[in-house]
Amino acid sequence: MRWFDDLWLKEGFAQYMAYRCLDSLEPDSDAWKHFYEDIKPQAYGIDETQGTTPIFQNISNLKDAKSAYGAIVYQKAPAILKQLEFRIGDQTFRDGLRIYLKQHAYANAAWSDLIHAFDQAGAKNLQQWADAWITHRGMPEVTVEFSCEGNRLRLITLHQHDVLGTDAVWPISNEIYLSFPPRPASAKPFELPRYEMEPIRVDWDRPSVIVESPHAACPAYIFANAGDEAYGRFLLDAKSELAVRENLMKPAAPANGIDPQLLRSQLWGALWDNVHVAKSAPHSYVELALTNLLTERDETLFNVIAGHATTALHFYITGPARTPLVAQFESIATNRMQESDAAGLRINSFHALTGIAETPASRDTLKQLLSGKLTVPGVELRQLDRWNLIGRLISLNDSDAPALFAAEEQRDRSGDGQKYAWSVQAGAPTAEAKQKYFGQYLLAPTDPAAKPEDWLTQSLRPFNSWNQSTLTEPYLRRALDQLPEIKRDRKIFFLGAWLSAFIGGQQSPTAAATVRQWLAQSNIDPDLRLKVLENADDLERTVRIRQRFPD
Repeated sequence: MRWFDDLWLKEGFAQYMAYRCLDSLEPDSDAWKHFYEDIKPQAYGIDETQGTTPIFQNISNLKDAKSAYGAIVYQKAPAILKQLEFRIGDQTFRDGLRIYLKQHAYANAAWSDLIHAFDQAGAKNLQQWADAWITHRGMPEVTVEFSCEGNRLRLITLHQHDVLGTDAVWPISNEIYLSFPPRPASAKPFELPRYEMEPIRVDWDRPSVIVESPHAACPAYIFANAGDEAYGRFLLDAKSELAVRENLMKPAAPANGIDPQLLRSQLWGALWDNVHVAKSAPHSYVELALTNLLTERDETLFNVIAGHATTALHFYITGPARTPLVAQFESIATNRMQESDAAGLRINSFHALTGIAETPASRDTLKQLLSGKLTVPGVELRQLDRWNLIGRLISLNDSDAPALFAAEEQRDRSGDGQKYAWSVQAGAPTAEAKQKYFGQYLLAPTDPAAKPEDWLTQSLRPFNSWNQSTLTEPYLRRALDQLPEIKRDRKIFFLGAWLSAFIGGQQSPTAAATVRQWLAQSNIDPDLRLKVLENADDLERTVRIRQRFPD
């Protein structure tokens, strides 16, 4: 790159080509499924907020370069390259890269050089695509409408709008997957429209597009981003959501032209997206998720579903229905931690239990794990695992937590052990603990009494534990006021950890109002404003979902 405004040229390519090589070298690694599950959500989580930035950022001087590091460069950029290769084709993409690398060998380049190389390789009308995806922030939200006459599909319409509320329209290349109900056993093939077909490719750059209707049966559901080639939020319509919910409990069926395991993961993601935008009830998602977690054999998908269910139970669901769901989740995680035949599933279940444990029964399970009376078959608890268990008990104000903490502190005298011991105590649910730790956070890094920065980072999440927002909300405005000093004095990723913890630990309308009041100031550093807007989105979303779906 010639300058840090094009940071994505190196980082985005490094990420994308790593997955592309892995897919070629180890086809059984499910590289693109992992790309969908691990890479793209981080980009979406920022790109849907008013704090997002374009991939290309105007960096005026070196001291501001660190603001460019984040999910837009490391996660969105590779996702956009995946979309680009799909749009122009594998061979044109390869030829364009060869031209680009040859023209700029042992030299620097800008993103316009890359686009010019693709033009030379034969890509058509790429400048509009590049302007939209590289120089504009945000992403499209795509919805589907379809109608049938009798048993025949009549019409498919795709709609897009900018998630940030502007009138931006994105050039999109995507594939539409149609899932059909079983063919009637008595039917003769010539009497019915097609029941099996390849995904339908669509290239479009307007608010709505009517897709030429194939001679097909009426589908049970339609998903508009088969293969995960496009970038954006692709929602399920009401009919499709019901059909998807019914089909997800079945083994992944062969899907013409696409990876069935990737499709299944995407459909789970689409169900969560409907919750995320307050379109579907979080309670119904958690019920379906728990049913699936009883038998799920896909280790990474288990983690994704368990993580979403935990988020819903910690932030979105607050009424009496929450308690039995938590107990059911604890029971499933405990059972799968002991009984799963795959070590990865046992480990993932252990982590899920650590994150959701709350009732006396599950707290006893955590204590038995610490004492060794209960083990995870074939798995030895790591140092951080043990401290996380103790931290969980501390945050729940368990009566045995002080003694367990003292025993572990005596047992683990290592440098990391001292860091973890100090950090987990930030989760103590007392006003005195919060005052003590926040005072430590305010010390300058050069103060002899200051703790190392990695100690502070480790303690931010326990301090802002999800179940202690009443205790921590009074610190929210002070945490925001501290941002200029943090940006000036701390390392590159501390600012994000600070905001994610202090805003992310809040749930109330009053906390959201506090953030909005801080943002209303006229003299805020523009970069800090964006970072706060980025992190405030989840808080505003929590308030909105609770209002839309009160228990």
